[in-house]
Order: sequence, then C-alpha cells, then structure tokens
Amino acid sequence: MEKTALKKIKAKLKANANSKKSKILQSFFKTGIGEYAQGDIFLGVTVPKTREIAREFIDLQKNDIRELLKSKYHEQRLLALLIMVEQFKGANQTQRSQLYKIYIKNTKYINNWDLVDLTAPKIIGEFLTKSNRQILYQFALSDKLWEKRISIIATFCFIKNNDFKDTLKISRILLNDAHDLIHKAVGWMLREVGKRDLTAEEAFLKKYYKQMPRTMLRYAIEKFPQDKRLAYLKSQI
Repeated sequence: MEKTALKKIKAKLKANANSKKSKILQSFFKTGIGEYAQGDIFLGVTVPKTREIAREFIDLQKNDIRELLKSKYHEQRLLALLIMVEQFKGANQTQRSQLYKIYIKNTKYINNWDLVDLTAPKIIGEFLTKSNRQILYQFALSDKLWEKRISIIATFCFIKNNDFKDTLKISRILLNDAHDLIHKAVGWMLREVGKRDLTAEEAFLKKYYKQMPRTMLRYAIEKFPQDKRLAYLKSQI
C-alpha cells in the first residue's frame, strides 16, 4: 500500500494538473523523440504551486523523497527536489550530507534543465562550500548531459560568495562541449562572474572567446555595452 504522505502529495499535484499546460510544457522542455528530454511526462502544475506543496510537505521522509524522485512525472521529481531544498535550509551538517548524497546518487532522475537550475546551487553548491569539490570535475567530464550541467550550475553558489575559481576551471573543461544547453549554462555562469568581477570574466574571455561556441559567448557578454559586445562577436568570426 502506498504511504499516506506520498498519496497526499500525488493527489495534491493531480488536483492542480492542467492538461493544456501539460502539452505546452512537453513541447517547451523538448520531450519528443530524439530531443534532450525524450519521454518526460508533465502534469501541467505550475512551479509556484509545486513550491507551495513542497513547503507543506517539508517533513517528508528521505525514503519517500527517493521514491518521489524516481517518478515518471516531471513535477513529482521537481517536488522531491524542492522538498530537499527546503529541508537543506534548516538542516545540520549531518542532515545536509544525507541530502547531498541523495542528490548525487540520483542524478539520472534530475534530467531536465529546470530540475538542475532550481536545485543544484542550493544543495550541491551550498554543501560544497565547505567540502572537497572534486565531484564537480567528475561531473564536468561525465558523458551525461545533466551531470555536466550540474557541474557548472552548482558553482552559482560560489559565485554569489565571490569565489570564481571553480566556475572558470569548469567552464574551461566544458568549452568545447557539443550541447547547446551546456553552452547556455556556461555562458550564464560567466555572465554572473562578470556582474561581480568584470576583470575576471574578461580575462577568461580574452583567452578563450575565439574557440567558444557562439551561444556561449552571446550569453557571457549579454550585459556588456553594445559596442564591446559587437566587438567580441565580430572578432570571433
């Protein structure tokens, strides 16, 4: 028999599902054959509502979180991750370690960019501020798209603390990656570095901009003055 908490959670999500929104989301998140999220299924629940449910079920047991994380439904996996984020905020170091381990052992289920972006900095990044960060380099060298995205997006937490070294090193590793979602993620993180230390970002760009994928460069220089932005784009050709 399914556990009561999980039954309530799934009933809540089902009650807030929207079939029209589901179709839109399945198109937006590229769930078709051969696309990056092939086969993912959406219920059509909004992120604000999913966050609300996460706060309501913040005390969900770890085994239930693991089970929810393995769901075929996108919003159920997102909810599991958002509950983890909520739990992480008030957790002690031992509890944070448990949540971190659940996350890194279940990356196969963290399989779309929103799942990564909304949670990797808040769990992986936060935990690694005081721990060895080698796992990020392991993920950066992975053949799995979402582990590579986790590796760079998790560093957003470090960037907010004006710690850029891992962002820049991982950006270098991912510089020649073939996937557009990695180009966007790296460019975005470089832009965030530049918001806090333009000299650091430009030092990286001057060294590597000619070999950067066009999308990566565009994201990285998005906030530059127009003349400087155009100069980078023209000199890359």
